[in-house]
Amino acid sequence: MKSATTRSTTGRRERLRAETTAEIKEVALALMASGGPDAITLRAIAREMGMTANAIYGYFATRDDLVTTLINDVYTSLADAVDAAWEAAAEQEPASRIQEWAHAFRAWALATPEGFRLVYGDPVPGYRAPEGGAAPDAARRVCTGLAGLADAAWPHAEHLYAGSEFDWSDFDPGLLAKVRPAFPDLPPAAVALALRIWGHLHGLVSLEVYGHLRTQTVSPDKLFKEELAALVRSLGIAPHA
Repeated sequence: MKSATTRSTTGRRERLRAETTAEIKEVALALMASGGPDAITLRAIAREMGMTANAIYGYFATRDDLVTTLINDVYTSLADAVDAAWEAAAEQEPASRIQEWAHAFRAWALATPEGFRLVYGDPVPGYRAPEGGAAPDAARRVCTGLAGLADAAWPHAEHLYAGSEFDWSDFDPGLLAKVRPAFPDLPPAAVALALRIWGHLHGLVSLEVYGHLRTQTVSPDKLFKEELAALVRSLGIAPHA
């Protein structure tokens, strides 16, 4: 049986390790913010933290291990944010639920621009994700969340896509493996609709995160709100007032 002193020492060591690990990840994202994805190196992080490179390897064996952890962390935080928004709006009409999910996505991206860039922007040079991806659970949750937007809209929008030529063979098997178990009744046209919804949301948010709207408008909030209103109208459902 461990003594109280041994448990206390072990506890302090674990807390110190957790704090250092968190600082390594914070520094990595800060380096990416200032120097782009290729600025994430273990040597640069060690230099910023006043550690030796060998000491950093005690926390992350390779740069790819660190990048995988970062992607998993930020992608999971996105999945948590949009899932929470969707559940909080469970009693609202489809237009409002779609808008709440979209606003949560934008809020996360603006609060975590380095995370957005890591997941959706420029790849980290030379990075090789593990088999199955860096954040398979988060990717599945966000993907099925988008399919959920299409599923909510489909009863209103189905007649607009009666002539759709999409077939299951038009989609990546990995996408279908996420979507079809969650929404077995959605037809191929509805999966295509989910991708179009994603294009609307991602495009405008990406322009904002990368600063391309900064010299174009002083009211990006208003622009995003009107884009969402137009989106839900195109789905045959009334926009949120």
